[in-house]
Amino acid sequence: MTEEEKKEQGEISRREFLKDAGFVVGGAAIGAGITYPLVPKEGAAEATVTKTVEVPGPTKTTTKTVEVPGPTKTVEVPGATKTVEVDKFKCPVCGSEFNTYAELQAHYAAAFPEETLPELTKLTINGKQYEVQIEPQWTLQRTLLYKLGMYGSAHKSCDHGACGSCTVIIDGRPVLGCMTLAIECEGKNIETIDGITAAKHPLLDSYYNNDVGDCGCGYCMPGIITTAKVLLEKNPNPTEEEVKQALAGNICRCSSYYRHPKAVLEAAQALRGGG
Repeated sequence: MTEEEKKEQGEISRREFLKDAGFVVGGAAIGAGITYPLVPKEGAAEATVTKTVEVPGPTKTTTKTVEVPGPTKTVEVPGATKTVEVDKFKCPVCGSEFNTYAELQAHYAAAFPEETLPELTKLTINGKQYEVQIEPQWTLQRTLLYKLGMYGSAHKSCDHGACGSCTVIIDGRPVLGCMTLAIECEGKNIETIDGITAAKHPLLDSYYNNDVGDCGCGYCMPGIITTAKVLLEKNPNPTEEEVKQALAGNICRCSSYYRHPKAVLEAAQALRGGG
């Protein structure tokens, strides 16, 4: 039956429908036996049909807005760096904005003496200085995510210090970001997966070579790679059992544990100059 005959009988093929909708149609499989009935329009001589078809394209662009109170900041996002210009200090109680932290302090003393004053703290992260306005109870994980836009190193999973997804390095030690107050980190050197990635650490290649990213969600990997980096700095030639012990505090919900030791051992060999 021709397409015209199908239209006369009140139906149209999927191929013809997509062509009518303005899509480029190629290959025979698109129109394989699938039809759309034409719904007659009241008072019209011929049947018409209207349908919205969403076709995902090859790429997808995601826009993220990062709010960073305080002076101009450099916000690090995996794969990109951008500058966010913010010249106001915002009161989290009433939303009023001030040009300086001193003005915010005076505002709190006059309007909200019973409230806890936000802290202005300086953090050294991946060799760069950041000055952020936070509340005293904010964790390092929350600060990295909501104030500095470091999405890779601020993964929140259990939020109780049990899974290791938010692991960062503070003064050479692996530390859980969700269990560490940001104000306690002033004057300390903080290293995150963002810095490890920028430095092109051999762990990145070894994890890629061993398809560790095929585990599923990959949500645990920033914390695991960060922990593994500390291990290799303290023990350049670990055994498989030592790698397993070092990563014991990191939970992978997709259960690809067997791939991680192999990737870490390969990175250790590369760091020793063996590949």
